[in-house]
Amino acid sequence: MNLSEVTERISRKLEAKGAQPDRQKIESRLRRLVEEFGVNLTEAERTVTTDLAREYKVSGVGNTSAELRPISEIAAGEWVTIEGKVVALTPPVSPSIAQTGIIADSSGAIRFVTWARSNVPPMEFGQWYRIESAVVDNYKGAPNLKIHSGTTISRIDEDAPLLPSITPIADLKPGVGSVRAKVIQDWEVAHDRMLQTGLLGDESGTIKFVIWKDEEREKLELDTVYNIYYATVDEYNGRLSLVLNTAMYIADEGDIEVGRNETESYGAIVQVAPGSGLIKRCPVEGCNRTLSRQNYCPVHEIQPNFRYDLRIKAVLDDGNRARNVLMQREIVERLTGITLEEAIQIAETNPLGMDEIFYRVRNAVLGHYYSCSGNEFDGRLLVNSCSPMRFDPVKLAELLNRAGGEPA
Repeated sequence: MNLSEVTERISRKLEAKGAQPDRQKIESRLRRLVEEFGVNLTEAERTVTTDLAREYKVSGVGNTSAELRPISEIAAGEWVTIEGKVVALTPPVSPSIAQTGIIADSSGAIRFVTWARSNVPPMEFGQWYRIESAVVDNYKGAPNLKIHSGTTISRIDEDAPLLPSITPIADLKPGVGSVRAKVIQDWEVAHDRMLQTGLLGDESGTIKFVIWKDEEREKLELDTVYNIYYATVDEYNGRLSLVLNTAMYIADEGDIEVGRNETESYGAIVQVAPGSGLIKRCPVEGCNRTLSRQNYCPVHEIQPNFRYDLRIKAVLDDGNRARNVLMQREIVERLTGITLEEAIQIAETNPLGMDEIFYRVRNAVLGHYYSCSGNEFDGRLLVNSCSPMRFDPVKLAELLNRAGGEPA
C-alpha cells in the first residue's frame, strides 16, 4: 500500500458523501504524518480521513480517533485523544516550537510539544485539557506527544487531584517519573548553567540528578528526603538521570535506607592526575567549586576565605580496562595516611606548598593495587569505598608454576 492508493481511497469515501476533496492536499497530509511524525500509514489514513470528514462536515466516513485513552497506555506511532492536567511548562528550545511541558492524568504523565505552526491556543499551567488527534512519537527513548495543526485542544472543567504513583529508582524508564529519594551526594557543578547536580537514592538504588539554573528552582539539601513529582527521566549512553526543572519537590521528614547499585573495580593505579592532593574550594554556600591557584572561582571570582579539601583523580587499570576514578577526602586520608590538617600544615610550611602534597599522595598510591566500589557517572567511578589488595604468595607461586614460570 502506498500514499497514492491511500489518497485515492480517502478521496472516494469523501466524494461518496458529496464532498469535493483536494487529492494533492490529502497526499500532503499523509506524507507529513508518515515522514515527519513517523506515524504508520494505517493510522495516518484514519487520522486524515477523520480530519477531512470534520472539515467537510460529513459523517460515516471511516473510524475516528476520538476514543479517550489513559496516558500510561499510549505508545509511539499512535494518534490519540487524551485528557490531562498541565503539570509543567518549560521554555521552548527552538523558534519552531510554541510550547513544551508535561501533561498528566491519574495513570501517568507524558512530555508534549506544540509546534509554532499549529496555531492552537497555548495551554496554562495547572489547567485540565482535552487534546484530540495528537501524534505520539519517540523522543530520547520515551513517548512524546506532538500537537500539530490537526489537533484540537479544549479546556475542561476538572479539578480532580492528581496523585502520581512513586516509582522505585531501579524501575525508572525514559520519560516522566516520580520518586521518593534522599540526597546522598552534592557534586561540584560542571558548568555555569547548572544550579546543582548530585546523587539521589532510595531503597532500590541511586540515580544522578540535575537542576539547571532557573529563577523558580531551589537547591536540594544534602541528607534530606524529598517527594519528587514529574521529573524528566533522560537516558544517555545507557545511563538514566533525573532533570528536576519540570518537577515539584517537597521535603519529607522521614528517612531512607539507601540501597547501593554500585560498580566494583580493581586494579593498579597507573596515573594520578593534576588536581589531586590538597585543593581549595569556593566557600560560597552551595558552590563548592575547585578554585584556581589564584583562589579564583569561575562563578564567584576571587575567594580569599577558601576552604581546603583532599581528593584523588586517578586511573585504575585492571589489565583489560582503564577506569577514571575520583576519591574524596575520607578515602584519601585512609589510603595515604595524611589527614587534611596535616596536609594543610605541610603545604603552609614546605617550600613546594600544595605541590608537596600532590607528590606525597601520588607516591603513596601510584602502582599499588586497590579494590574500589562506587557509582559510575559520565565515565568516572565516584568511589565510596577502597581498600588495598593483598596477594597470597602461595597462590601466586601456584599460578606461576601452572603458567610455566617461576616465582621471583
